Amino acid sequence: MSGSITREEIAKIGLVLGDDDVVFRKDHYRLKIVNEEDKRTLVLEVFPQTSLGKTRGMLVVVYTGNSHLQLHNCTGHVVSEELGEVTFVSESEGRMSGLVVERGASCSLYASINRDLISSDFTTLGVEVMLSGVALSLAEDILSKDKNDTDAEE
Repeated sequence: MSGSITREEIAKIGLVLGDDDVVFRKDHYRLKIVNEEDKRTLVLEVFPQTSLGKTRGMLVVVYTGNSHLQLHNCTGHVVSEELGEVTFVSESEGRMSGLVVERGASCSLYASINRDLISSDFTTLGVEVMLSGVALSLAEDILSKDKNDTDAEE
C-alpha cells in the first residue's frame, strides 16, 4: 500500500469535503472546510512525503478552533462520497490509527486500535469500543494484505 497521495486524489477529497479550492503549498496540500450553520471551520493539511524524524512518510494534520491532530506515517485513505467523509489510516505491528474528516467540518481520531477489531462482531463489543471498529472498518480493504503483523501476536 502506498504511503503517498496524488493531486487527483486530493481534488476528490476536496470535492467530498466541500472545498473545491484546494491549495498546494511548497510541500503540502491545504483544504479549508467551513460549516456556516454550526459555525465550525476545519483546516486539513496533507504532506505527501515529509521528514518524520529519521524516516520519511505521509503526514495528515487537522486544525480546528480547539484542536490540533496529527496522523504520522499515513499508509492510505478511503473517500466516502455517501458519508461525506475521508478516513486516513496508519498501521503498524498489528495496530492501526485513523483520522476521520467529515464534510461538516468535524473530525474523529482513533488511535492504536487492534487491527482485528475492524473485522469483529460489533454486537459483542461495548459501544465505546464498537465506535472505533465501525469507523475504521471502511478502511479494511486498503489495509496491508499481509496479516503477519496480527498473526504474530496470537
